[in-house]
Amino acid sequence: MPRNLRIVIGILSVAVLLGLISLHALHNRIQKMAETETSEGQARREVLEPAISTPTDVKVKAKIFWAAAADRCAPVEIELPLSADPVQRARQVVHALIADPPTPEQRTIPADTILLGFYVLPEGTAIADFSDALASEYPSGIMSENLAVDSIARTLESNVSTVRRLKILIHGQEVETLAGHVDLTGFFDLNPPGPPRGSTPSANSAVPVETAPAASPLAATAPGTAPAVTPR
Repeated sequence: MPRNLRIVIGILSVAVLLGLISLHALHNRIQKMAETETSEGQARREVLEPAISTPTDVKVKAKIFWAAAADRCAPVEIELPLSADPVQRARQVVHALIADPPTPEQRTIPADTILLGFYVLPEGTAIADFSDALASEYPSGIMSENLAVDSIARTLESNVSTVRRLKILIHGQEVETLAGHVDLTGFFDLNPPGPPRGSTPSANSAVPVETAPAASPLAATAPGTAPAVTPR
């Protein structure tokens, strides 16, 4: 092999090696930045929304639905102190969903998302009011948005038996979509009476069952007090 060719091959080999090292370092740096942002988001959320404790709390095995794949969530059974009050119980399981994913890859909700309010109307309609972070800090896409809504709906469905359907608001307002794709103008069925639970469609495949009335900012109310929303 000519000497010049050997030199060129050697230079190219060194360049490829350096490129691989740089790529690996860049990947690690991006991963650390993402973890730092998640930690900062969690810290902000925990200051604004500390864990909820009530006199009726009892430790039980709760099923929290975190990501199992890019387009699917699955239950993880964990022990949580949960309230006998359905509103506080719902807040506790949603808090766990946001705050304690087993790994960063299993997260379905942005770390600094806050559940601003949770209300249950007499007929079992649950209204969950989230901070702007749920929409503004979530990657737009049909699969990722479905995953977020599905994880919320199925976590509530598995742990709060009295809720029948779910309405999601963003900062007290009804919005058309989560981040451009999943329709939030209606309701998602939870724990419907009649058919066995196993036959209930998840929010991942559910279509909001009806159009909600135009929403206005929620008035300041005590936790668990239903806002002035009249479903049709």
